Amino acid sequence: MLQRLITLTFPLLLAGCISLDPDYQRPQAPVPANLPQGAAYATPSGKLSLSYPDIPWRDYVVDALLRQVVTMGLSSSRDLREAIANIESARALYGEQRSELFPTINAGVDGTRSRSLTGNGNATAISQSYEASASTSSFELDLFGKNRSLSRSKFETYLAESEAAKSTRLTLIADIVTDWVNVAAERSLLTAAKDTMESARLSLEVTRKNQQNGILSMVDVASADTVYQQARSDVASYTTSVAQAKNALDLVVGQSVPESLLPSGIEGLSGIMKDMPANVSSQVLLNRPDVLEAEHNLKSANASIGSARAAFFPSISLTASGGVGSGELSSLFSKGAGVWSFAPSISLPIFTGGYNTSQLNYTKAQKDLYVATYEKAVQTAFQETADALARKGTIGEQLAAQTGYVAASREYYRLAELRYRHGVDTYLNMLDAQRTLYTARQSLISAQQTEYQNLITLYKVLGGGITAEKQGDSVVANSATLTR
Repeated sequence: MLQRLITLTFPLLLAGCISLDPDYQRPQAPVPANLPQGAAYATPSGKLSLSYPDIPWRDYVVDALLRQVVTMGLSSSRDLREAIANIESARALYGEQRSELFPTINAGVDGTRSRSLTGNGNATAISQSYEASASTSSFELDLFGKNRSLSRSKFETYLAESEAAKSTRLTLIADIVTDWVNVAAERSLLTAAKDTMESARLSLEVTRKNQQNGILSMVDVASADTVYQQARSDVASYTTSVAQAKNALDLVVGQSVPESLLPSGIEGLSGIMKDMPANVSSQVLLNRPDVLEAEHNLKSANASIGSARAAFFPSISLTASGGVGSGELSSLFSKGAGVWSFAPSISLPIFTGGYNTSQLNYTKAQKDLYVATYEKAVQTAFQETADALARKGTIGEQLAAQTGYVAASREYYRLAELRYRHGVDTYLNMLDAQRTLYTARQSLISAQQTEYQNLITLYKVLGGGITAEKQGDSVVANSATLTR
């Protein structure tokens, strides 16, 4: 039994002696140490108790209706289901590759019973034999770490898919919020167009009556008609936009969003998300899921180099078996004789037509590719964050100005209409004031839309909820903890 045990476990003792993987060094981030500063960027005040990665989306999204829509998306989105399926596939491939580190042990019982002629050619003799054994066949000793390198490569690919799923989840949340706000904005634009069309229609009727009475000319009628027709065209256009915005929201959520969960307009939204200061260094961006995904892909390529290097060295394969044999089945396990076999083989690559060298050069080139990909991911993260912070630093002033612009335009229109009714001013000035008010309302709606979109963009680009997700907030199915 001891001999059999040694025969079967000897391969395990020899497996994985060395590794030819290059020493991994994280590339230097090709971005400044600190995020940009200047007139466009907000200056945070006070010390932050929490940063964006620490805040779960449920705490960041305050509006109750919007929370329900996001929850629907996280449970129904096909993009998220696809990401989770990719995780499971990568984990299965890792398990498949990791199995190469261990021998395949098979147990079996064989028996033979035969009838043969005796020496005189007349009588017959019946012989029988039985054998029970455990065996391993063609197990390659991983002396130079080839299989371990391949296993590490698959493991890093699995981790990359996990980070990709986190990135998909974060992007999904941002897309749902953005599309929900878009529905609100398009509905507000439609309301503004309808209000302007109705006002212009009434003005056009009055203008036509005045022209028939000789008070106004056809120029005034034509001017009034341009405002009405433009607003009428916008009503048709925004009606389409409202429907398309709703369709886009349904697609990203993965199911039809009920009308009861939709906003009536952007004016009624207030404080739907937290407005937090963002005082972070560029090093925080290295923990973004997409950046970590790129780094795990780089580590996978690094491990592949070790596997390609190991192909230049000899490979040793073992075939071994041990068990008992007997002429009687009833005495096989009680009085059977021990049987065993041990057949090692060694293979040394002498000439491969340049295949091994080309494979090594390919893995090195792939590593260079993933270094560039990682650096580009860091640069993209820096640029996205800088852009969002620049918008955050100016959107408050822009909103205040646009709100004042609408108030001034409304007063301008009121006074222009009053002056026209009293014969002090021309009808063209009143029409100009009406157009100005319409444009001002559209600009304010656009600015409000930009503010809400910037809030969710900041949450996304700064890795919102990633730390909280690691503490149990994640909906990504990542159940098994794998170790190398």
